Amino acid sequence: MKPMSELVHDRPLFSLTPQKTVTEAARFMAEKKVGALPVVNEESKLVGIFSERDVITRVIAQGLDPAATPVNDVMTTKIVVAEAEEGYESCLKKMQKVHCRHLPVVAGDRLIGMVSLRDLLLMDLDVKEQNIDYLHSYIYTVPPGTTKRYGENP
Repeated sequence: MKPMSELVHDRPLFSLTPQKTVTEAARFMAEKKVGALPVVNEESKLVGIFSERDVITRVIAQGLDPAATPVNDVMTTKIVVAEAEEGYESCLKKMQKVHCRHLPVVAGDRLIGMVSLRDLLLMDLDVKEQNIDYLHSYIYTVPPGTTKRYGENP
């Protein structure tokens, strides 16, 4: 089973600083076609996540001006992370427990990537398809040297 570090190792890592405005963040997210971004401080330490859900619930629904509101004021700060060597099943359970759709992936205290619920569900689907192929092969393979098949008389 692939660890999260393998899933994110060749992907670009985009992030925001807490001082960016919501408008700047939303434009950047649209440009990069991502639904959430990790927020890092000057020391590149993960301090939050800013997502489409944050825009809706903490900016638009509250009547805040996106051009004047810094990400720092509306980002999610209770961060759940995936460890670099963690498996996808564990990450899926974390996401289900806290009702989130994106997880930053960390190696120690260093941010190395982001995974989405879609990424993990596709990985889960791939594993299940491999298991089905294996079981299908196991069921329908006739061991060498045997001639009896289903429906044949001895």
